[in-house]
Amino acid sequence: MKRVKKRQNNGRKYRFTKAKRQATHTDKWADRQEPSEKILVIACGALAKEITMLIRANGWTHLKTRYLPAKLHNEPAKILEQLRKNLQNAHKMFSRIFVGYADCGTGGQLDAMLEEFGAQRLPGAHCYEFYSGSKTFEKIVQEEIGSYFLTDFLVKSFEKLIWQGMKIDSHPQLLQIYFGNYRKLVYLAQTKNPELQAQAQEFAERLGLKYEYRFTGYGELEPALSVLSATG
Repeated sequence: MKRVKKRQNNGRKYRFTKAKRQATHTDKWADRQEPSEKILVIACGALAKEITMLIRANGWTHLKTRYLPAKLHNEPAKILEQLRKNLQNAHKMFSRIFVGYADCGTGGQLDAMLEEFGAQRLPGAHCYEFYSGSKTFEKIVQEEIGSYFLTDFLVKSFEKLIWQGMKIDSHPQLLQIYFGNYRKLVYLAQTKNPELQAQAQEFAERLGLKYEYRFTGYGELEPALSVLSATG
C-alpha cells in the first residue's frame, strides 16, 4: 500500500510540476521573441486551422500567430485572463496586435481591455456571427431563438469539448440543464464535408434537437485578416 501511495504522490507531483512549467511557458513566451515589425494575431485555438490556411493561401508573411486553448470558451473569464497575459507580454514586441476572438461571452469586457492595448478584434458577438455574417445570423436567431451552433471545429471536438468537457458523459442529468431551452442545432460549416455533416446530425439527435445545415465558408474571417497590412 505504501508503495502504491508513494507512486500516486509522485504522479501528482509530476502533474503539478508539468502544469506549473506550462503556465510559466505561456506567460513568458514573448521573452524569447525578437522585436518584430510583424503583426501578431492572438487567436482562439478553435480558429487555428482556418487562420493558418488563410495565411498560407494568401501569402500573409507579415502575420505571426499565437493560439490559445479552445477550451477557454467554457469559461469566458479565462479568455480575458489569458489574453491580458499575452497582450502584456507581447505588446512591445510587435508593430501591431490583432485579437482573433469575437466578444465570446465576455459581455463587452474584451473590448474594454483591448482599448488599453490599442488592439482590435474580430467582428461580432462570437464566431458563429462572423462565420455566418451578421444579417444571416440575426435571421437564424429570429426564426429560432433556441438555436445551438456548431462549426467544423466544434463538430470534430464535440465529444471532448462538449460531451466530456461539460461532464454530460458522467452526469446525464446535465443534458437537460444545459440544452433544455434549445430547439435546433445549426451546423455552420466551413468546409463541405459529408462525414462532418453526418456527425453533426447525429449530435443533434443525441441532444434531442432539430438539425439544420448551412455552408458558410470562412465568412467574415478572411476580410478581417486581409485588412491587416504589413505597414500597420
